[in-house]
Amino acid sequence: MIPTQQRSIETVDLTIAFGHGSQRRQVVDRVSFTLAAGESYGLIGESGCGKSTILRALAGLNSDYQGAILFDNKEQRPVRDRSFYRQVQMVFQDPYASLHPRKMVYNALLEPLTLHGLDRHEARISEVLQAVGLSDAFRYRYPHQLSGGQRQRVAIARALIIEPSVLLLDEPTSALDVSVQAEILNLLTSMRQQRQLTYLMVTHDLAVVTHLCQRVAIMHQGKLLEELTADAVRSGDARETYTQRFLAASEA
Repeated sequence: MIPTQQRSIETVDLTIAFGHGSQRRQVVDRVSFTLAAGESYGLIGESGCGKSTILRALAGLNSDYQGAILFDNKEQRPVRDRSFYRQVQMVFQDPYASLHPRKMVYNALLEPLTLHGLDRHEARISEVLQAVGLSDAFRYRYPHQLSGGQRQRVAIARALIIEPSVLLLDEPTSALDVSVQAEILNLLTSMRQQRQLTYLMVTHDLAVVTHLCQRVAIMHQGKLLEELTADAVRSGDARETYTQRFLAASEA
C-alpha cells in the first residue's frame, strides 16, 4: 500500500462504456490502480483492451465514465479545470498529428505558456528546447521541416514547458523508426529523473515498457488482470494464464 501523502494518480473502479442500449459496449471494467509520486507505470495489453481509453479519461479527454479518478489525493471532476492541466500533460502517439502543421515550433511552445499565464517566454522556450536535445534554431521551423524524432522531441517539450508533475504517454515511440525509439526513451528516462516526474504510459511493446517503467499492469478485455514489476515482465514470471501467453507471444 502506497502511503496517502505519496500518491500521485489513483483510479477506483474506473468503468467506461460506449454506445447505448443493444449497442452499448463496456471497454473498461472496474479498473483500480495507484501510482506513487515519481513512479513510472505502464499499462500493456493487446489492441482494444481499454488501455488508451483509460489514458484519455485520466487526461480529461473523455468525461463519460463511472468510478473515481484522483490526483494528489483529490478526486477530479469529469470536466477538469485549468489547474489540473498545469500539473498533468499528455504526449500523444503520433507526432505527425499532434503538432499543428501551420504553426512554427515557437508558437506551439508559446501557446501553453500564454494559456497558463507563465512568464519568461523566450527563456523558457530556449531552456526546454535545450532540455530535449534541440538547438534554439528549431523554434523557427515548421513540423514538415522536422524528422519524426525531432517532432516527438518538440511534442515532449510542449508538454514539459509548463513544468507539470505528471506525463501521460500514449505509445510515444510507436510511430517512430526503431533507430529513433531508443533516443526518445532515453530522453524520457532522463527527464523523469531530472524533473522528478510521474509517468503513466500505454504501450503494447514489452521492450519499451520494461525500459521506462518500474511497474506494469496487464490488461485484457477491459479488466486489469495483474501488476508485475519490470523484472517479472522480463522473466515472464506471471500468475495469470493470459499474461503468461501474452508475454510469451510478445517474445516470439
